[in-house]
Amino acid sequence: MSEQRIEHVAVVGGGVIGLSIAWRAAAAGYRVRLIDPEPASGASHVAGGMLAPLAEAWPGEEELLELGSTSLNRWPEFADELARAAGRSSGLRREGTLMVGVDTADRAELDNVAGHLSDLGRSVNRLTGRQVRKLEPSLGPAVRGGLDVPGDLAVDNRVALDALCAAATAAGVELVPARATRVRPGAVELEGTTVDCDVAVISAGAHSGPLHPALGDRIRPVKGEILRLCRRATALPPPTRTVRGPVHGRPAYLVPRDDGGLVLGATQYEVGFDTEVTVGGVRDLLADAEAVMPGIAEYQLVEATAGLRPSTEDNLPIIGSLEPGVLAATGHHRGGFLLTPVTVDAVLAMLRGEEPEPLIKATDPSRFGGQQ
Repeated sequence: MSEQRIEHVAVVGGGVIGLSIAWRAAAAGYRVRLIDPEPASGASHVAGGMLAPLAEAWPGEEELLELGSTSLNRWPEFADELARAAGRSSGLRREGTLMVGVDTADRAELDNVAGHLSDLGRSVNRLTGRQVRKLEPSLGPAVRGGLDVPGDLAVDNRVALDALCAAATAAGVELVPARATRVRPGAVELEGTTVDCDVAVISAGAHSGPLHPALGDRIRPVKGEILRLCRRATALPPPTRTVRGPVHGRPAYLVPRDDGGLVLGATQYEVGFDTEVTVGGVRDLLADAEAVMPGIAEYQLVEATAGLRPSTEDNLPIIGSLEPGVLAATGHHRGGFLLTPVTVDAVLAMLRGEEPEPLIKATDPSRFGGQQ
């Protein structure tokens, strides 16, 4: 960052990342404009809200695991601060995660996850099918084993987004309900006008690419479909923990909500900017969830929708300077909610002219080559 005094900050994109940056920057004394035609929509509105770096750990993604684990540790404090600023719940759930499998191949994959975490010095509790059902009685007999991941958290994404909108408004963030077309030093170009600023932060998720040449071919959309269910009076209650894992090889998750709701996800397709829900996607989500929790057959189906995860070639987000006066905080793939605290801390450090903490180096745009 330059030594120029920064007063005016424009945040482009009003999902969980953009709203959080706008709120915290305004609370720190910056004059902030949030540019988005419909804040709290898009992928953040669709998300399951899992805060689960251990459950999503994968060989070769150790930097992402470190980033996620660091951010997870900051979520309780972040949630408490958000609740105070917004005057309402942050939506954080602390019950943990159960990873389950229903056949031999699924259980072998869970063993691989547990072994990988053990190699990294991180442990989870292996459970038999009976032990899994003792923890969560609504799970069915097809579940043959699992892993208890008590440190993972979850958040009701829509409760959190409502709180972020309230906190941003209370902190003095000015909303510009328009679509940005380009970001350059000193200005964000809109359709027919511009917003002047000292620093612009691009946090427009899957739509970040066209806003700056350095992001053009670095961010791609990955479609994910989710279903939202609601418990009926005659149905078993949802599990208290997030339940996830491979079901006949397909990734699936069931995330409870405080109102008796349940979120099922998530499919994954490389189909560009298509956000239509497919019959095949709904079929697979329901079949996999019912294999784990047969009682969902008695639930009401209240919503089927799809969102676009902003993804990069190495699954790490892009957090850093694209050029003087232009920062990026995008490309979080499945981890937008999980990585929010660590992303916000990094952007605030850069606005102050400081170097962010060392683990953020892995997310710097310069890793793709070229000049930033």
